[in-house]
Amino acid sequence: MYANQQRIEQHIEQLSQFTATPGVGVTRLTYSKEDLGARNYIKDRMLEYGLTVSEDGFGNIFGKLEGTIPDAPSVIVGSHFDSVQNGGAYDGTAGVVIGLEIAALFQENNCKPAYPLEIIALVEEEGSRFGGGLMGSRGMMGLLTNESFQTLADKDGILAVDAMRQIGLDTEKEKLRDPKTIKTFLELHIEQGPILEENAIPIGVVEAIVGLTQLEVTIQGRAGHAGTTPMSHRSDALVAAAEVIATFPQLAIEEGNGTVITTGQLHVFPNGSNVIPEKVVFSVDIRSGKEQHMQNAVRKVEELIASKNTTRILTSIEQLLYISPKEMDEHIRSILKETSDKLNIPYCSINSGAGHDAMVFSDFTACGMIFIPSKGGLSHCPEEWSNASHLVNGANILFQTALQLTEGNES
Repeated sequence: MYANQQRIEQHIEQLSQFTATPGVGVTRLTYSKEDLGARNYIKDRMLEYGLTVSEDGFGNIFGKLEGTIPDAPSVIVGSHFDSVQNGGAYDGTAGVVIGLEIAALFQENNCKPAYPLEIIALVEEEGSRFGGGLMGSRGMMGLLTNESFQTLADKDGILAVDAMRQIGLDTEKEKLRDPKTIKTFLELHIEQGPILEENAIPIGVVEAIVGLTQLEVTIQGRAGHAGTTPMSHRSDALVAAAEVIATFPQLAIEEGNGTVITTGQLHVFPNGSNVIPEKVVFSVDIRSGKEQHMQNAVRKVEELIASKNTTRILTSIEQLLYISPKEMDEHIRSILKETSDKLNIPYCSINSGAGHDAMVFSDFTACGMIFIPSKGGLSHCPEEWSNASHLVNGANILFQTALQLTEGNES
């Protein structure tokens, strides 16, 4: 009853082919044709492994193996299958693949669960197309209202609902999931950092996930000719934005306690080489392990941006996402550690500096999460890679954990 490494590698390889940037990493944006290709592959495998397949009104995919207890809550295993632009083949996808492997192991070993087993593949965790992130999990748990979803659009103005329809998804399906129908959520993810690899530890049992907020900042100035407008008469939105962004590293260092602040997106209008920038829109990603430091950093960033308001420059801030730091379930953590010991797989406790769908589900159900090493600590890039033997370790741990939880023998 051990995971099949060849099958896991095949799934990773096959899913990596569904990319808009062949040869330059994986680019699989939500509701794209690449999403559709990966979606169909995942659903086909779910059916092959004896699961009943369904999708909700956000396009999240569910494969369910019914349990013997009528109307019992499900043990859910999975992750997301979207990617960042020019990302890697493992972020999110590895967790979905391990979910598929667990379903295959249940089938091969004729496991008859008491509580249902569900494998899930979630949409738009990265927020690469529609912003905010964690959309699939937030949506199904009611944290993204249907009204907000109906108006959600990408940078090209394409509505999410229209993009769904373009790949044949039904926007009228039920969107909400009753928390009472979920017993546990388990997620495997690559670490996306260097700790496990540097210490030669194959598994990290996640204790907590940092809180994160994402802001969208707009700085409005006035366009003008680059050659004829004196420096003293300019309302340069980009200069104001640059002054703000350049202050972030020191602000984060002063707050301390692992607080980080990042600007990863910057849009300049009209974006002409001989035109003074009239408007700049940029992202601010703030993360910290403690709620107090999260709030302090947000307040300081807001004050810094507001300080740039003058008669010539106007600023505004929209908070796209705010999620508090989340602790994983203590009992599930214990089971994951005990299972690792039984399988003679070394592990350590670890905190996550990245956001994951588990942090959304943790407000509604017991959650457990494990990390496997990332080569060079790299992620969100084409070089992202994890050893298949580590994926096998993770699959074996989650399979045994899922067996225990679906039989109700966890106490």
